[in-house]
Amino acid sequence: MYRRNPEEELGRLKEFLGELSEPVARPVFVLVSGLPGTGKTYFSRRLGERLPSVIVESDALRKVLFAHPTYRPEESQRLFTATHHLIEGLLKGGRSVIFDATNVLEQHRQHLYRIAEKLGVRLIIVHVEAPHEVVRERLEDRSVHRRPDEKSDAGWDVYSRMRSRAERIRRNYFSVDTSRDIAPVIEKIVREARR
Repeated sequence: MYRRNPEEELGRLKEFLGELSEPVARPVFVLVSGLPGTGKTYFSRRLGERLPSVIVESDALRKVLFAHPTYRPEESQRLFTATHHLIEGLLKGGRSVIFDATNVLEQHRQHLYRIAEKLGVRLIIVHVEAPHEVVRERLEDRSVHRRPDEKSDAGWDVYSRMRSRAERIRRNYFSVDTSRDIAPVIEKIVREARR
């Protein structure tokens, strides 16, 4: 039976990130939230081109820890416990972080808010969305034409289930529709991060 070793799991996640950007005096924490297929990873990567940061992508990190993910609650708990420790360590080390995960429940976001408050770093929340018909098209295309850099396994059924459970963000946030030009929102976030 596999015995869980939190330090070893955290080490594997750090190793996966590879070489990190240089530390900065005032790192920021960008929390990206949105349903599957809305374009969170695309948005996060585009933002990362403008804002030097470490992109922490939950779909990719899940596959680092679990070769054959089951998406059961206990697996997700292990993933996000390790991921939250990873984020905290990166921020403490002076690295800005873009956290790319669904983050659709307020109780899950609360823990991330506390990390930012505890460390005194600027928290920028981004809600990513797209029209339902665009999401359906993307998810159907993903299942047929899988790109090597695509880590999400979520399909329309997962989107529909999560959509019914998603909770309103109770703090100020930026909203971006990835079926439109995302450059203006990226510029606003970069300005906010540098303020």
